[in-house]
Formats: sequence, C-alpha cells, structure tokens
Amino acid sequence: MKKIDFLAIGDIVIDAFIKIKDAHVHCKIDTEACELCLRFGDKVPYESLDVIPAVGNSPNATVCAARLGLNTALMTTMGDDQNGKDCLAVLEKEKIDTTFVKIEKNKLTNYHYVLWYDIDRTILIKHQKYNREWTDTKESQEYHSPSWIYLSSMGEDSLPFHTEISNYLKRHENVKLAFQPGTFQIKFGTENLKEIYARTNVFFSNLEEAQKILNTEDKDILVLSKGIQALGPKMVVISDGPKGAYLYKGGELWHNPIYPDIAPPIDRTGAGDAFSSTFAVALALGKSPLEAFSWGPINSMSVVQYIGAQAGLLTKEKLEEYLKVAPENYKVKKINPHT
Repeated sequence: MKKIDFLAIGDIVIDAFIKIKDAHVHCKIDTEACELCLRFGDKVPYESLDVIPAVGNSPNATVCAARLGLNTALMTTMGDDQNGKDCLAVLEKEKIDTTFVKIEKNKLTNYHYVLWYDIDRTILIKHQKYNREWTDTKESQEYHSPSWIYLSSMGEDSLPFHTEISNYLKRHENVKLAFQPGTFQIKFGTENLKEIYARTNVFFSNLEEAQKILNTEDKDILVLSKGIQALGPKMVVISDGPKGAYLYKGGELWHNPIYPDIAPPIDRTGAGDAFSSTFAVALALGKSPLEAFSWGPINSMSVVQYIGAQAGLLTKEKLEEYLKVAPENYKVKKINPHT
C-alpha cells in the first residue's frame, strides 16, 4: 500500500499576474485600508503578463511539502479544459500524487487575475462551482490514511464538503490536521465549521483574518490566540506581516521575527502559504513546534524573491543552509503573558 505523508485539500487555480505601473495607492486616514487606483474609463497600459498554473493555498502547500521531501498528494477539483491540463502537468512535474484530483466535465478551471503593483498585489478571484466529494484514501485498499491533512481555501459552494472531511477525520483519529482557512471558509463562520476547528492540530492565519474569525477589532495577539484556541486548535499560529509571527501553545506565546530579505522583494504572493505550509511540513518531518516555527519564515523570504507562490519554495537542504547562517537576532522568543 502507498503511504501519503501529506495530503492537501483545497481549490487549484491559475494566476495571471498583470504588472501595472500607471496607478497609485490611496490610503484612508481614518482606517488602515488602502485602495489600488486606476484611471476610470480609460486605456491603462500594463508592463507584463505572467501566467502561473497549479497555484492556490493547498496546491502551494503540496509543492512546498514535495520539495521538502514528503510523499505528497492533492485532493482538488478542476475543469476538463486546457487550463486544467496545464495544472496537472505542473503537479506531475513536482512529483505530487494526483490520484485524488477530480476532473469535472464541461467545467472551467479556476482562473484568477493578480493586479501586481510595486511589491504587493490585488487579486480578482472566482471559484467555479464543482460537484465536490471525498475520495477516500484508505478504503480504496491502495493507500494508507495520510499522516497529515492540510486544509485550506475552497469556493463558496464547499460547505457540505467540509462535513465529509470532518467525517473522515472522525474515522481516522490518528490523522493530524493543519487548517489555514481561506476567504470563504472564514465567511462560513466558526459555528458551521466547528468540527473542523475542534479537530485542528495547528491553525494558521494572519492577524486580520483572526479578527474576522472572532468578529473582533482587538489586535492583541494573546487575546486573538486564546480566542482561536478556544474553538479547538491545539496550536495557533498568527502572522503579522513585517512584525513577524506568533505561536501559541500550552498557554505560552512565542514570537519569531521575519527572516531578513536577501534582496528587495519582487512579489509577496504566496508568502503566507509558504510560512504556514513549511511549519506544517516541518511537524510532519518530526520537528518540534519551535523548530517548525523557525523554518516557516525562511521559505517566505525565498518565495518573495520570485513571481508567484511556488518558484521560490526551497528544498530541505537549502532551507537548512539558510537556518545555519541566520542572523543573531533571528530567534524564537517566549513572550510573557499579559498580567
């Protein structure tokens, strides 16, 4: 029987990066929100177009896991169009098991447009509606149940499918779950996904996403971490951009700074995916939570040196090289709880 170390579940997409220069960013004084502004009703030139297939939170995680040495598979659905074929070709090239990839006839593969301005981006998203269903990894008699499941972004029609995932996890208590909720999973609300949260071994989000999940404006990391853990996750990891990331486990809050850029960033797409998936993969490789915490920012640093979310993902050997030459201040530190 085949062994899967890491099974990622989530939507696969094609990202079309449209690099624009003739624009500006407008930030509001009374909020932290900023807007990308283009001339309305005019022809706006763009600099370049880069089309990158087989991306999305979960596909990015599979590429990360495969390059770090795990036997990796992806459970997703795509259309029977050329875009779907292009995605399959990338997965096969990365040595990712595609047994659980479902190709739905007469459907399109997800296609997103990334408006790339300076080093940041605004993404126009559209998730196709698919007939999603669980493809069992054990009852097929061909595969052992995976050691880890990595669950992330899916379309707004995917809520019933989460029940199937929960049922599988109930039948296989030994399978560990990493959960990085995407846009629609956050919109579903914690009550609709309470069984997923309760079953989660390690949870990932950024600060703003944690606020949305808990329906709060509180920015206190400890408060947010405790709030997420109360939903069920054993470990809570919250990132906060250039301020670094935080790990809450066993009543202790830990902080890790970002790994310093080796050169000015080119594109920040996929930095969060790289951090979260690398952390989860490190756990799957037998690393301690604090060791895994030190791995994540290194892959994030590497990813932003390239266009797209996957080109910069590192091998285990290269990641460990960066860890060996990390600057003195790149250390995981325990933060004393508030009194």
